Amino acid sequence: MIAANGLSLAFICLDADTLGGMQRVTHTVAHGLASRGYEVHVVGLHQATHPFRYIRTPAYRHHVIHRSTPGRLMRRAGDRTLKRLLSRLSPGYTIMTSPSVVSRVSDLVPPHLHRIGQYHGSYEHARGSWHLGSIRRHYGHLAQAVFLSDDDARRFADHALLPNTHHIPNPLATWPCNVSPLTTRRVLGVGRLEGVKRFDRLITAFAHAARAVPDPWELHLIGDGTEHDRLAAHAAHHGVSDRVVFRGRVAGDEMAGEYTKASLVAVSSEHEGHPLVLGEAASYGLPSVAFDISGGIRTAVADGGILVPPGDVEGFTTALTSLMLSPAKRRALGHSARLNARHFRLDQVLDEWEQLFTHIAR
Repeated sequence: MIAANGLSLAFICLDADTLGGMQRVTHTVAHGLASRGYEVHVVGLHQATHPFRYIRTPAYRHHVIHRSTPGRLMRRAGDRTLKRLLSRLSPGYTIMTSPSVVSRVSDLVPPHLHRIGQYHGSYEHARGSWHLGSIRRHYGHLAQAVFLSDDDARRFADHALLPNTHHIPNPLATWPCNVSPLTTRRVLGVGRLEGVKRFDRLITAFAHAARAVPDPWELHLIGDGTEHDRLAAHAAHHGVSDRVVFRGRVAGDEMAGEYTKASLVAVSSEHEGHPLVLGEAASYGLPSVAFDISGGIRTAVADGGILVPPGDVEGFTTALTSLMLSPAKRRALGHSARLNARHFRLDQVLDEWEQLFTHIAR
C-alpha cells in the first residue's frame, strides 16, 4: 500500500487501546493524517486488557504485537515482527508515544523512517519520576522530541539538555456548534477515579464552596476507577453526598450533552500534561478551575479560567465559589475559553504535524 503523498507514518504505543488520553490523541491524530493521504499505522506493543474503540471506521491500519504478556523469547519474536512491519513501509516517520516505547523500539526503526519521540506528560511530572532520566538518555538522538506546550519544550531543552525539542498540543476531535448556556448549577469533573486525579481535593473544595453559595449546586464526576468508594465516603464526610453525583463512564458521543449541561469544569489532578477535558470543555464555552501544574494546563486554560497554586485547596474553593456566585464572570471567562480552544482544533493541530514533517525532511 502506497500513500497518496508517498509518506508512511507509524504511531507506536505501549498499549494503543486502553481508555486514556494518550491513546485517544494517538487515534485522533492518526485518523486525521490518514484522511490527508498518509499511509498510517497504529501499533500497540501489548494488547489492552479492556480494548476501547476510538474511531468507528478508521482510515489507518491497526496492529498489536503481543496478545499476552511476553517472555524473553516472545519479546524477541515480537521485535522481529515489528521490524518486518516497519521495513515494509515506504519512507516517512515513526512516532513513538512514550519514554517506554522510545527506549524499547528506537533501535528497531529502519533508517528510512525518521524517529520522533513524544511525551504526553509535563516537565513537572517527568522530573519527579524515571521519565526525565529516560528522556535525557534517549530523546536527544531522535529526529525530534515533541512535547505538549512551549513551556514544557523549553524546560526539557534546558534541563534535559535536548537540542531537538518541539511542541504540538493535543487536538480536539470535534468542534461543537452549540455552547453551554452556563445556567445549570453543575460543576463537572472528568477522569479516571484514581489517586492521581485527586478528586478528593475537588470534593473538599466543592463542599466548602457549596456552603458559601445560596443556590443548590451539584458536582458531577464522570469516570470510573478504584477510588469510587473512598471518594463516596469522602463526600459523605463533608456532608455533600446528595450533591456529588458519580456518573460512571459516559460514552464519548454523549459527552456533548454533559458539557452543555455544566456551567464550569474543574481539574484537580496531581499531574497532567495537556488534559483533553480542558480543551473540550472550553470549546463548549465552559470556564475552568485548575491547579497550575504544567505548561499544558496553562496553555489550555489561558484567560478562560482560574489557575490555582498546586495543592492549594483553599484557593480552589475560592475560585469555585467566585464562579458559582457570578453568572457574568462565567460568561466572560467562558467566551475567552472558547476563543482560546480554537488553537486546538484538529485541522490546526494536523497542520502543525505536517509542518514538523517538512522541517525534519529539510
